[in-house]
Amino acid sequence: QVQLVESGGGLVQAGGSLRLSCAASGGTISPYAMGWFRQAPRKERDFVAIAWIDQSTYYADSVKGRFTISRDNAKNTVYLQMNRLKPEDTAVYYCARNRRGRVGVPDSYDIWGQGTQVTVSS
Repeated sequence: QVQLVESGGGLVQAGGSLRLSCAASGGTISPYAMGWFRQAPRKERDFVAIAWIDQSTYYADSVKGRFTISRDNAKNTVYLQMNRLKPEDTAVYYCARNRRGRVGVPDSYDIWGQGTQVTVSS
């Protein structure tokens, strides 16, 4: 069974940067689109970005131009480079494997990591 483990979260000041990693084990990510979501306290889990198998990408409007998703199939890892962070980016960030369309819908993803906390101070 594939497992996903996120890392790289932490506390950063507004305007700063972080790079999140999502390492997969027990199987390969190569045949799947891989996405990132985030969930702030008392809010729903929101789509952030997705990288398809052809390396094409798609972003939520709220992060477009600031965040970059990438994947390294040889390392079985997905990344999320986050620049110009804002306090409203504070959330637990999750990576997930997409099994069907509708990229913005959590139910389209079948395997999730445990999440990594990102806190942006003002």
